[in-house]
Amino acid sequence: MQWKLTDDRPIWIQLTEQLTERIVSGVYPLGARMPSVRELAAEAQVNPNTMQRALAQLEQDGLVATNRTTGRTVTQDAQSVNNVRRCLAEEKMELYVTGMETIGYNETEAADMLRNRKRGNV
Repeated sequence: MQWKLTDDRPIWIQLTEQLTERIVSGVYPLGARMPSVRELAAEAQVNPNTMQRALAQLEQDGLVATNRTTGRTVTQDAQSVNNVRRCLAEEKMELYVTGMETIGYNETEAADMLRNRKRGNV
């Protein structure tokens, strides 16, 4: 998975968002050991302190836990991860519906377009 970082928002926030997406999508499964701060920082080409701040936020959000002997692991709380996944889905859905309304589609038409896309009718 590629890191996508822009200059318009703090890097640590973007890293937190992308790591969250990796957790809720199963790239980092429940209970899995997370790569080290240095590994992730090198992969994302950011300062380790910036990555540390992103991981600290994930820990505060309850998505990862730190163990002194094994490092960081993804939470094993499936309900917590599913709640975050649902919130992210609702945010993306709201962006889609709002964007479609901007160009003249109502919510029903936007939903129909999604259904047709899935069927290959677009």
